Amino acid sequence: MAVAVAVVASVALGVTVWQAHDAKPAEVASGSAHVSTATVTRTDLSNAQTMNGTLGYGKAVTVKGGKAGLVTWLPSAGATVKRGRTLYRVDDIPVPVFYGATPLYRALEARGTTGPDVKMVADNLRALGYDIGPQPTVGTWVVQHPITSDASTDASTGTSAAGKAAASASPTPTPTATTPASVQVKQGDGVFTADLIAALKRWQTHSGMPSTGVLGIGDVMALSGEVRVGAVQAQAADDATETLMTVTSTTKTVSIPVDATDVGSMSQGDKVTVTLPDNSTARGTIQAIGTSATADSSDGGGSGSSATQQLTVTASLSDTAAVRKLTSASVQVDFTAETHKGVLAVPVGALLALSEGGYAVQLPAGRLIAVKTGMFAKGLVEISGTGISAGTKVVTAS
Repeated sequence: MAVAVAVVASVALGVTVWQAHDAKPAEVASGSAHVSTATVTRTDLSNAQTMNGTLGYGKAVTVKGGKAGLVTWLPSAGATVKRGRTLYRVDDIPVPVFYGATPLYRALEARGTTGPDVKMVADNLRALGYDIGPQPTVGTWVVQHPITSDASTDASTGTSAAGKAAASASPTPTPTATTPASVQVKQGDGVFTADLIAALKRWQTHSGMPSTGVLGIGDVMALSGEVRVGAVQAQAADDATETLMTVTSTTKTVSIPVDATDVGSMSQGDKVTVTLPDNSTARGTIQAIGTSATADSSDGGGSGSSATQQLTVTASLSDTAAVRKLTSASVQVDFTAETHKGVLAVPVGALLALSEGGYAVQLPAGRLIAVKTGMFAKGLVEISGTGISAGTKVVTAS
């Protein structure tokens, strides 16, 4: 922590007394400063900072439907949706939640299809308790079986025609032969095996979906994990491809906008103390430090170059019971980037800048003792040196 100081000079001693005022020293006549004594104490010093934050469920994610149809059911705001549970319904068919970073970007229907989207499906079915059989290892060559015309995908909607076959009265078209191709399994890929397709059919039956063994675009919603429904924008009979709702994490966190110049003293895992609206406190830990700076709108700088750039620091709470009844609230967050325990400290005003360099403290009898300085915090400075111990009296400017 930087300390701005001003000077009261003692010409006879050739020293300068430092106090918290201006940044540059300015000598004045000897004896113009009133001095008193202070006691060297052993204490803990920390460079704590207090900042404003917001308690909530974190950043909201917008959910848009992925397939054509009409919305027939939506959850209530505040509802929690886990893996495999229905997030909404389209044409009265459930759209469940799968956990993963890769959404379905194509219809999965041909045996031997490989890719990260297949792995997402395989991982979720396994996590839901379905036996998906063995998955080919990385480097294995697998045959991609051709898709026959009766299992083709409607490119305009991403919905597999095989899922509609049972409801269609038209005769089954003659399959079209295609030469099989072989592909090598890469790191992060899953393979759409016969066992996985069988597991998918069983899950579809249990979930109330058509048991086709095919997943089209928008048939499941890939999210990062369990979610809490925030605002619900859509209503029944709306177009299912529009914005439907927002979702957030189910875990309450504290978001703190921090000036980019102050973030350097913070690290993931640092402890924080959160003061709640009722003045109770909860302990927390820095979970993440943002990497995208935005302009602080509160300083009037707008988006111009003079605006203060800020990053969002997110803190998790270890004491969740303290915030159980709060959905959102303005809070104060105390950061302690560094703590020096059991050090000797004196008021900053006791420091003397020696003309030959370095610092000293003065005993009431007039003797100077050279000291080494450490952390500055809340008007105190950490010192060490020969002849300095807890209880020593030193001169300080008042």
